[in-house]
Amino acid sequence: MIKEIKGLHHVTSMAADAQENNAFFTRTLGLRRVKKTVNFDAPEVYHLYYGDEVGTPGSVMTYFPFGQMPKGRRGTGEVGTTEFAVPQGALPYWRERLGHHGVTGLRDDSFLGEARLHFDGPDGDGFALVESTARGRSPWTGTEVPEEAAILGFHGARFSLRDAAATGELLRFMGYQEDETAEGVTRYRIEGGNGADTIDLEELKGAPTAGQGAGSVHHIAFAVENRDKQLEVRKALMDTGYQVTPVIDRDYFWAIYFRTPGGILFEVATNEPGFDRDEDTAHLGEALKLPERYEPHRARIEELLPPIGA
Repeated sequence: MIKEIKGLHHVTSMAADAQENNAFFTRTLGLRRVKKTVNFDAPEVYHLYYGDEVGTPGSVMTYFPFGQMPKGRRGTGEVGTTEFAVPQGALPYWRERLGHHGVTGLRDDSFLGEARLHFDGPDGDGFALVESTARGRSPWTGTEVPEEAAILGFHGARFSLRDAAATGELLRFMGYQEDETAEGVTRYRIEGGNGADTIDLEELKGAPTAGQGAGSVHHIAFAVENRDKQLEVRKALMDTGYQVTPVIDRDYFWAIYFRTPGGILFEVATNEPGFDRDEDTAHLGEALKLPERYEPHRARIEELLPPIGA
């Protein structure tokens, strides 16, 4: 069994409009844009990162805004809901705030005793705010969202699957412990993780297969401390029969990828070197940062990218 994984690192999704995406996460949700860079495989497309003050692993939501990309089709084989943690008692504030901002899909429920507020992202993304303890995490306080209500980071994620058994087995191999089952949803939890440490598996046997597009999660990343730990995870996965990519340098972390039995793309990312490797903390996310191989083409890339403001 793998013991190096500490919870979620980041979640990467796709969007239709960069300006709308940036405004939603920085203004409506009050997260900090910690990096403005480009897709490594499509430099005419932004890669935008939002999180806490420094982009702590376990707090970072990232997006590829692919212009006028059609919306995704919800179904099985995807991350159905990305969950953010907020302090206890914060949901009434968020219900009012999100309603004021015209956010759709507002719905209250609870799961395993945790109060939750569901809402839609700009492209129909599935999100929920979950009341949680801080567990040493501090929110970004550079917006109008008060500290006592601000997002702490991820709580976890809920997967929509046709058959949850094989993914559950994989999660147990990755160090997650099977917790409780309620309403057809089984929770898995990393003990001693980084706070972003729950995965819920929802089995939807009769549902259609999801189709990726704007509003879909592209991949979900799990955190390890460093490259040595990452190599241990890679070897363990490959020894078990998974097809895992070589280690890829993503400038702010190193990454490996593999496809799960349920169809979801998993990444294992390092906590090092972090988002301050090329910007000081006070100015994270302000300048356009390019992978080294694209620097000679900066002028052309800047012409192609739409302005998104602060």
